[in-house]
Parts: sequence; structure tokens; C-alpha cells
Amino acid sequence: MRALVIDDSRAMRTILTRTMENLGFEVEAVADGRLALEAVERGPLPEVCLIDWNMPVMNGLEFIVEVRKNRAWRDITLMMVTTEAEQANIVRALAAGAHEYVIKPFTPEVIEDKLAMLGLL
Repeated sequence: MRALVIDDSRAMRTILTRTMENLGFEVEAVADGRLALEAVERGPLPEVCLIDWNMPVMNGLEFIVEVRKNRAWRDITLMMVTTEAEQANIVRALAAGAHEYVIKPFTPEVIEDKLAMLGLL
């Protein structure tokens, strides 16, 4: 299975990439939502995207909105992984089409549990 990690922090991309690879995923990692959109368009489609909220060029919420506009991408599972902890932001992300929401800092077990809950493990 494929995962797309989207975060402007190189350290966070590394942490999430290692976490996902340890769970058996093939991982591509990019630094912003625009690059992520290009990766999805190029294919192959990821089964799951782990998305930071605050990024330059295109933020995570904008990425989710764009992905959800395309019927061909309906099956992609979208998980926010962000420092944005306000209830209003969680609601906004889920309403836009995110399946899950993880607040940083997190442990690899939290990511694993969310993926299992989503049926991806």
C-alpha cells in the first residue's frame, strides 16, 4: 500500500515516513499541498495521505478540499497530522473530508491505531 506524507518540516516528514514504512507502506513525502496534489495527479494513487495543516504554497485544508473535488480520488483516506488542536479546526478538517485527525506530538502507536481503525492495517 502507498502513503503520501505531506509536511513542510523535514524532520516530521522523516518521522512519518519511518512510521509508515515500519507499518509496511511504500511512502512518498512532499513539503506542501501543491506538491502533494501533483503527486496524486501523477499517480499511482496513495491509499492514505498524512497531512500537516500549516504549510506554504497550499495548506493541508486546501489540499483536502481539492482532493475531495475529484471523484476519481474518493477512495483516498485523508488523515490530518497537525499541531492545530482547536475544536473548530478539527471540525473544519473533518467537514472538508478528512477521515481522521491526529494532534502533534504523537507516538507511532497513535498513527497505527488510527490506520487500523480506518481499515488500512
